Order: sequence, then structure tokens, then C-alpha cells
Amino acid sequence: MTCPRRPWRRSVSSSTADPQATPPGGKPKPWEALRYRDYRVHWLATFCYVVGFWLRFLTLSQWLFDTTGSAAQLGLIGLVQLFVQIPALLWGGTVADHFDRKRVLFIVNMITMSVILACGILAAGDLLRTWHVYIAVAITAATHTMAQPARGAMTAVVVPARHIMLAVTTDRATQNVAMIFAPLLFAGVAEAFGLTTSFFIAAAVILPAALLPMAIHARGRAENASEGSTLERVIEGFRFVRRHPILPGLFLLDSGITVVSFYREIMPVLARGLFRGGAGAVGVLSAANSAGAVFGSFAAIAFAGYRAKGMLVLYASLAYAMVLFGFGSVPNLALGALMIALLGGTDAVTVAVRETTVQLTTPDHMRGRAYSFMILTAQTANNIGTIWVGFWSASIGAPSTMQMGAGIAIVATLIIWRVWRPIREYRYP
Repeated sequence: MTCPRRPWRRSVSSSTADPQATPPGGKPKPWEALRYRDYRVHWLATFCYVVGFWLRFLTLSQWLFDTTGSAAQLGLIGLVQLFVQIPALLWGGTVADHFDRKRVLFIVNMITMSVILACGILAAGDLLRTWHVYIAVAITAATHTMAQPARGAMTAVVVPARHIMLAVTTDRATQNVAMIFAPLLFAGVAEAFGLTTSFFIAAAVILPAALLPMAIHARGRAENASEGSTLERVIEGFRFVRRHPILPGLFLLDSGITVVSFYREIMPVLARGLFRGGAGAVGVLSAANSAGAVFGSFAAIAFAGYRAKGMLVLYASLAYAMVLFGFGSVPNLALGALMIALLGGTDAVTVAVRETTVQLTTPDHMRGRAYSFMILTAQTANNIGTIWVGFWSASIGAPSTMQMGAGIAIVATLIIWRVWRPIREYRYP
């Protein structure tokens, strides 16, 4: 079985070309992607959106909990999001491959902004109710999910193919920084001015995320866009991914490791089970994990010129598994914070390489759907992983759960290495 025949070899529009950029044979600099005007616009829009999205999530959650005092009603947010995200994601992939992606981002982000603004107006008039919040969560979860394939697919058209790895890692690093910045901004605004102001700030931050994509010069619509109904285009995308020589193996590897080790949603369980800590320990571990992800994203830039990207994923996966074993074995919180930072870093490398591979080995008219299936696989694995880690932590303890997960992750990585020859042989162009 051979890899797809270089669908990534495509010309770069004049708006994307930069005479100061590295020539094809040169060694790229870490900031190379930011030399391209269209990418800078795309990058700024992404940063604004991630900050606004997290402000939206934190504000809605805090308002709901302050109003109801019910952890159960707060937990319903997850159920509402799960209900809308899967169909929205599949539909979003087909929309991204059929319509102008810049207009898709404009429309869905304007809807998100309008919903958050409406919540702020209702809150200011003391008219906001619980059912309003659940409707807002459902709509914004759907628009957020629909935007992801279009946003991811745009990355591949605002930089040359040889710099996609740099663009993806810069995107990831930016998103991780935004995920650290947004909670700090929320805390400052909510404490100083109240939750109503936080609604308005979130809407204001998302507005440029809606407008900026329209300033991108590169084309927004995929070439050779597929025709047919939405269901037919979803099936076509699924068949493409299923027959792809590399992507099923990468998605399966990610799922196999994530299911046995996903820790972000149940950090309090691990903090107590591993280090006998409470909220303070959760904060330390969460911050360390986010910081590690930021550094991991920048570390991935150092591997931009490493052509054996398939092997790089396998190396990073093995490193993740070994660090996971260490996380379940260390005796104190300080070492635990170091281990979980390394987990965030190695995971960031695998995410960057996996996303880059999707971008490079998928033709433009399939890129949105391939991206949506990548996200769908990851989200499903996250949900199952939360259940797995929670169940086994209650049954055999958190340390043994992490160590068992590490062993399974090592076995899964070695199986993919042995069975999936195209991953071993894939070379970045």
C-alpha cells in the first residue's frame, strides 16, 4: 500500500507568497509561518476566537452554578454539548468542503457572538434564566464545532505546503496560550465587574474572530468541491478516510492511547488519588499540563524539518506512555507536576504531527471532512477515556490506573508500528 500521490503539491496564491520566506531548500525558522500576511490574519482570528470561546464557557458555567447551586445542573452542560457536537461536526466537515470557508467562519462566529451578546443583555436586565443558558450552550457548542473543520482547512491555504507543520504548531501554541490567558481574564473581569460584563467582553473578543477571516486574500472555497447531499458527502468523506493508507492508523493510535489515559476531565480524582491533594493540587497540575502543552507546541517546531513524520508520532507516543508510567509512580506533587507537564508536551507533538499529516495528505476538497473525522475520533476517545480512567481509579486506585494505561499505550504504539507500514515509511515532502 502506498501513500497518496502528493495532493499537497499545489501552488501558493500571490497573497500568500512572501519574498522574504525561506527558499524550498532552506532551513525554516520557528516564526516562518508568521511571515505570510494571510496566516497572520488567520492566526489573530484564531487567538481571538479561543479567548472568546473560553470566556463564553466559563461565564455561562459560573452563572449557572451561582444561580442554581446545583452540580447536577452544571453537569448537564456536558450532556447538551455532547448531543449537538457529533452531528454539527459531521455537517461542519461537509460545509467546509462545499462552501467558502471564510464565509462559514464569519457566519458561525457571528452567531456565537450574537448569542453571547444576547445573554449579556438578558443578564443586565435580570431576565436571564436557566433555560436560556442551556439554549446558549447548545447553539454555541454547535457553532464552535462547525467552525473547527473550516478553520483547520484554511491553515493549509494560507501558507506553502513546506511550512504547514510550522503553521499547525504555531496554531496549537497560540491556542494553548489563549487557554491560559482566558481564565485569568475571566477571573479578573468577573471579580472586578461581575459576570454580566464578562458576557459583553466575550462577545467583543469574538467579533474580530468573525470579521478577520473575510480579510484573508487566499481562496476560501475548496477546488473541485463535491456535489450531492450532505449525507452523501459525509459518506464520501468517511470512505476517503477509511481507505487512506495513513490516517486510520494515526487515529487508531491516538484513540488507543487516549482511552486508557485521558486525565483532564477528572483531574480532582487523580490529584486526590495520587497526591492526596484538593483544589490546590488540581490547579497546580492543570497549570503544569497547559504550560507543558505550550512548550511542547514550540518543541514541535524544532521537528518541522524532520521528514519521517510517521516515526515522529510513534516516538512521541512511546515517550508519552513512559512519562505516564512515571506520573503514576512519583511520590509527591512537585514531581507529579513535572510529569504532567511532560505529558502535555509529548501530547502536543503528536497532535501537531497528526494534524499536519491530515493537511498534507488530503486533497483540498476533502480536507474539511478529514479534519472533522480527526476531531470526532479524538472527542470520542476523550469521552470514553474519562469513563475508563474514572472507573479504574475507583476500582484499583489512580496510581495503578496510570501504570496500566502506560503499559497498554506502549503495546498499542508497538502494534501500530509493526502493522501500519505506511506510517513507518511516510516522509514529509
